[in-house]
Amino acid sequence: MNENLRIAVVGATGVVGTEVLSTLLLRDFPAEQLTVLASGRSEGEELPYGEETLEVEPVSAETLRGIGLVLLATPADASRTLAPLAQSAGAWVVDVSSAFRADGTVPLVLPGFNSEALGTPFKGRIVSLPSAVTTAVATIVEPLRQAFGVAQVQVTALMGVSSSGQRGLKELELQTSALLSGREPEAHVFPHRVGFNLVPQVGPFMANSPWTEEEAGWTLECARLFASKGEVPVVAGTAVQVPTFFGHGLSLHVRLKKPAPVDQARAALKGSPALKVLDTPTEKVYPLPSLVTADPTVHVGRLRSFPQAPEWLTLFATVDNAGRGAALNLVEAGLRLAESGA
Repeated sequence: MNENLRIAVVGATGVVGTEVLSTLLLRDFPAEQLTVLASGRSEGEELPYGEETLEVEPVSAETLRGIGLVLLATPADASRTLAPLAQSAGAWVVDVSSAFRADGTVPLVLPGFNSEALGTPFKGRIVSLPSAVTTAVATIVEPLRQAFGVAQVQVTALMGVSSSGQRGLKELELQTSALLSGREPEAHVFPHRVGFNLVPQVGPFMANSPWTEEEAGWTLECARLFASKGEVPVVAGTAVQVPTFFGHGLSLHVRLKKPAPVDQARAALKGSPALKVLDTPTEKVYPLPSLVTADPTVHVGRLRSFPQAPEWLTLFATVDNAGRGAALNLVEAGLRLAESGA
């Protein structure tokens, strides 16, 4: 790592931003080379960083001056403005939002999957990351693709409210408290009450389409990621907002090109260091959102197949959306980008 590298974390007070700081701290990144930025509402707030504290500054061209790497843990609307600003200031930029995922001129990189893209020259200085759901799907599908080939993946994603940031966490907290007190709460962040409920809509619907932007994103992102592998599985599914705080659960139905017994599929998944196989259901061992928090691996289990359709494999997975699905990808991609681009 460049010993003189200066990093700015933008959106440092948010759910992903705080995870980024924890990740950098675990890697012993020096506090004196770290700048924490957020909107003006958070100016002056102090964030703990090991035995030190970091004072939050408002993000601007001035506070970005002299920064070598900018990690954007911001909503898409903010990233569309801030990424070009940071790029103009001479920084390398990694963005975790959906702002540039569909832009073919901006590399879409999942560390450990297509990290080589960070060492290949590209236009500009901005890199985009896939969503937490796409991160999990691609991580699971790749060893299966290598072993058997994969034609199609159907996904049902059960998404924790932390995917909507601090506002989502606060809304579920308030709604739960109200419902336990016998009061019907209002919905502000989500389209309907999420407390003790399931909402089959995460994010806005696309214009003139039955698909939400979140759902359509999985298809596009997986197509971009797998294009470099020479084989592009079709990925589609439904996003459901569930009343959990952290972690996403994914029910996957994978159509293999070559039918495989479950034990062979399990062995292929166990061969990936990015996965943790928890698959002893008779002993109540299987993936849970509560188990995946702060775990850098994607958990997978409940593997099943059908004699009548042996090419289909069904499984359940969980991913730490704020950690593995966002913050860890930001830090890993950013540090590698800074090394290769310096």
